[in-house]
Amino acid sequence: MAEMPKRHMKDKIYETYLGRIQRGEITYDDRLVDTAVAEEFHVSRMPVRDALMRLTHEGYLDSTTRGFTLPNLQHAQILDIFELRRLLEPRAAALATARLTEADLETLAQAVARSERTLETGDIESLYAASEDIRRTWIMAVPNVELRETILRYMAQIQSVRLVTLRDEESHHTLVDLHRQMLRAFSSRNAAHVELLLLRYVFAGEASFLRIKGLSGAREDKN
Repeated sequence: MAEMPKRHMKDKIYETYLGRIQRGEITYDDRLVDTAVAEEFHVSRMPVRDALMRLTHEGYLDSTTRGFTLPNLQHAQILDIFELRRLLEPRAAALATARLTEADLETLAQAVARSERTLETGDIESLYAASEDIRRTWIMAVPNVELRETILRYMAQIQSVRLVTLRDEESHHTLVDLHRQMLRAFSSRNAAHVELLLLRYVFAGEASFLRIKGLSGAREDKN
């Protein structure tokens, strides 16, 4: 049997940093410099540049004269992404409902249990991690690859926004309750209810963002 071809180093670097971005491990304060990344992987700068430029072309990073950073989204752009989330995520979650395996449901149950414990501990980092596990579990079950990749791409761009909204004490109980309800809906394979709950979840996140920013729900005139 022929050996499987080895992955190029640029692909390994790309996948490593894509995962870090999607898990929220890279923040707006971080600056990725090719020489530092090259040292981490013990390679030349060439595969690092290829990987970071690919992430830039796909919208995960911005290229600056001093390195690569997460996209610095303006207020109107963040509201646009919330609108996109309302349009795409409820339907995507409904499509994923029938594709979730028993192992997926167990992962969701464990994540929801961790989410519930944060009501007592107030541990926002744990709430964020649990929310990420819930989100990624159902997203990876979405059968439409293009839809799945689109959601992953724009969610990576607003990870810091999500972390801020999770720190909103007023929405904490609401989000945990929605986690519980989504678990029940996914477990019962009730796609219509999942779709409704995801819409409520996105609205709750947007309301939290606007509340934290001290803004009204009305969109600003882009002109």
